[in-house]
Amino acid sequence: MLTDSDMGHDYSLNALQKENELLKTRIQSLEGLLNNVPAMLYTHQNSTKTINWCNRYMEDVTGYTMAEMNSMGLDFFKDIMHPDDFELAVIAQQSFKENKNVFGGVLRFRRRGTDNWCWLAGIAIPYTRDEQGNVQEVICAFVDMTMAMDTNDQLTEAMLDVMRRKHEDLISKLTPREKEILKLSVKGLNNKEIAATLNLSRYTIETHRKNIRIKLKVRNTTELIALARKVGYQ
Repeated sequence: MLTDSDMGHDYSLNALQKENELLKTRIQSLEGLLNNVPAMLYTHQNSTKTINWCNRYMEDVTGYTMAEMNSMGLDFFKDIMHPDDFELAVIAQQSFKENKNVFGGVLRFRRRGTDNWCWLAGIAIPYTRDEQGNVQEVICAFVDMTMAMDTNDQLTEAMLDVMRRKHEDLISKLTPREKEILKLSVKGLNNKEIAATLNLSRYTIETHRKNIRIKLKVRNTTELIALARKVGYQ
């Protein structure tokens, strides 16, 4: 004969079993969703760039299994990324060591055993941290930009907008005096003419122009003026 205690125990066990089955269903649903998202999703150790997990889509697109990616560490990224873009992986790694909260970029990659490069746009954010707050794992999502083929005009405008914002961010680092000198440079004034206009020495103007080029990461006056015009200086 079942006692009240036995009935209570059976009820608790049945409730746990139902909750467990529900949890399994949710996990399976989530795994199915992640594996079928048309984007490369993965997490990696920030210190070593070793991949800990990726979705099935990433395995299909790259031609590597998750186990292979994990065993290769940083060499995996060397194999799939364009040589000119590989430094982005190192820059991202260092930026998170310096507690940057997000890193976005555009790069080229190719599938294992092929020679064709594809453009990816992606973002990476800190996923886990240690007790000292240092980033341990990073979660990343990358999308093949050719998937935007149905909106070519919008894609072009989006990239131009990104560049404008990037340039505006650089311009914002200039001092008011440097911005004033930049405006006069865009109008075609040389150092002597700018010095006379601002009642400053030519040497002072030359120093300012040098600092402006360093801050804006340009090599010469031609590049300087071209960048300034992209953000509206006329």
